[in-house]
Amino acid sequence: MARGAAKKTFLKPLGRDNPVFAQILGICSTLAVTGKLENTVVMCIGVIFVTTFSEGTLSLIRKWIPARIRMMVETLVIATFVIIVDIVLRAFYPDIWRQLGPYVGLIITNCIIMGRAEAFALNNPPGLSLIDGLASGLGYSYVLIVIAFFRELMGTGQLWGVQILGDWWTNWTIMVMPAGAFFMLAIFIWVVKGVFIQEEQHGK
Repeated sequence: MARGAAKKTFLKPLGRDNPVFAQILGICSTLAVTGKLENTVVMCIGVIFVTTFSEGTLSLIRKWIPARIRMMVETLVIATFVIIVDIVLRAFYPDIWRQLGPYVGLIITNCIIMGRAEAFALNNPPGLSLIDGLASGLGYSYVLIVIAFFRELMGTGQLWGVQILGDWWTNWTIMVMPAGAFFMLAIFIWVVKGVFIQEEQHGK
């Protein structure tokens, strides 16, 4: 595996090919889990685990997957890793597991995971696929963590259950409502695409 190819594979999902703000994938989880920073971090760790190992596994067995059942095999592999995440959370972090509810199981429906499996894992060797899965998970995660940070802080005045803002702060109720997730996501996309990516293009 060439070092240059590995670096390019890792950096693309973190920047202009980010699955959330560039490809607009995984939006449902932006609405569902970003109300609390703690829940968001746990969910992101789960997604990183699933994207990394599902891509690596599918790449490893890609030559033996019959084309007519390709999607079923992908779903089975992804579901296996999602079940592992669900079992670990239920066993070691039951409170967080109860708060996340059905959203852990719904990782399997995250189009980022299936999309990368189709577009990358089935066409590349296992090493690169592991890197792509890790980078895609990280690219997804940092967007959600930023959104959750501002939603919890402005909506409750807290972060990770610790009071940060004093009595002078008036909580923004909209931030703890579903509309707050879309509001923050829109601002994030606007800032990244309108400022950073444009500056990068002008710099070239």
